[in-house]
Amino acid sequence: MSSTATFNTLTPSERIAHTAQAGITIIVLAALMSMQPMSTDMYLPALPALTQALQGTVAAGQMTLSALLLAFGCSQLVWGPLSDRFGRRPILLSGIGLYALASVACMLAASMDALIAGRIAQGAAMGAVVMCARAIVRDLYTPVAGARAMSKALTGLGVVACLCAPLGGLLAQWLGWRMPLAALGLYALLCLWLVWQHLPETLLRPNPQALQLGSLVRTWGQVLGSPTFWTYSMLTTASYGGLFIYLVSSSFIFIELLGLSRSQYGLVLFSSGLTYFLGTFLCRALIARLGLQPTIAVGGLLSVLGGSLLMGVAFMGWQHPLALLAPFYLFALGHGIHQPCGQTGCVAPFPQAAGVASAFNGFMMMIAAFAIGIWLGQQGMGSVWPLAQGIWGCSIVLALVAWWPAQKYSPQAG
Repeated sequence: MSSTATFNTLTPSERIAHTAQAGITIIVLAALMSMQPMSTDMYLPALPALTQALQGTVAAGQMTLSALLLAFGCSQLVWGPLSDRFGRRPILLSGIGLYALASVACMLAASMDALIAGRIAQGAAMGAVVMCARAIVRDLYTPVAGARAMSKALTGLGVVACLCAPLGGLLAQWLGWRMPLAALGLYALLCLWLVWQHLPETLLRPNPQALQLGSLVRTWGQVLGSPTFWTYSMLTTASYGGLFIYLVSSSFIFIELLGLSRSQYGLVLFSSGLTYFLGTFLCRALIARLGLQPTIAVGGLLSVLGGSLLMGVAFMGWQHPLALLAPFYLFALGHGIHQPCGQTGCVAPFPQAAGVASAFNGFMMMIAAFAIGIWLGQQGMGSVWPLAQGIWGCSIVLALVAWWPAQKYSPQAG
């Protein structure tokens, strides 16, 4: 009997034991979830250069990121029900293949419009990959165990986030701005091989009615009517919103305003990714010691401290890289807590509709990111104020959610 057939005969608890023993599932999930930071961080050191080479504006350069994330969020509303109907594996393989093709289109783009179109295709394909990875965690784990497993996968994501920005800076500096985009296609091929070889189908019972309009509407109502879903989705959305503000504005602030080189900026992103990496370790340690909801409260404290200190730095006019980075490190630590707890918490009440719940969660994050991108484009990059104000606002939302509804609504209770 094949490994896939054997895996499909196991109960959910047996699957957990099986994957925990093998360990490969966490590695594959980490690789799949890392496609998102790869898509955003890898080319950021080259963003000013490619904007100039393709004769685009700063707003058009930012649109290459905002459009990718909008397509990423919207596409998940389609991929989610498809994965509940047909299973995670076929949707994953399709999404990764489409992403690889879109990466080739981005690498060969001859104009800013062509690059934006390629990034939209990348984002739509990436929606299948990341959404399925989150849903697989719900297929295999209980809420608290899922938060620990998610934090392990996001630790791997943190490693990738640490490495891809410096690597992108080196590739752009040595081989030109197209090479970071080419590297995304190679990464997609690696993910395709990992899924094909090491990730069997994890959805025990696909829902044959998942695509029927009546069933779909009822599922949407169930998910969107859940205060638990909204609470934990707000954690992921506000946390990612602060990170997105940093990603979009940091290349222009650190390179053009503060005068860092591309390789130095790559190290800035490396240090930010490393802090997030440490945050995922902190998340697991706190969950083991305190439990899920107290851990979220600690994350809210770290977030609001970081956001408030960053506002203080901007108010004092301390325009130095370390002055800006130190407060953001606190926010990044909180991000390492909010993401695993939020992503598992928002899908926990929906074992039969994890794809839809994961899709709505991803949609919320990316719609918020797209709106933030538009707002940042209107602010301009002439000062650090948009960075500080945006992250401070997100940190306040995080603290309010972490200290109030997150303490009231437990994902274990649904």
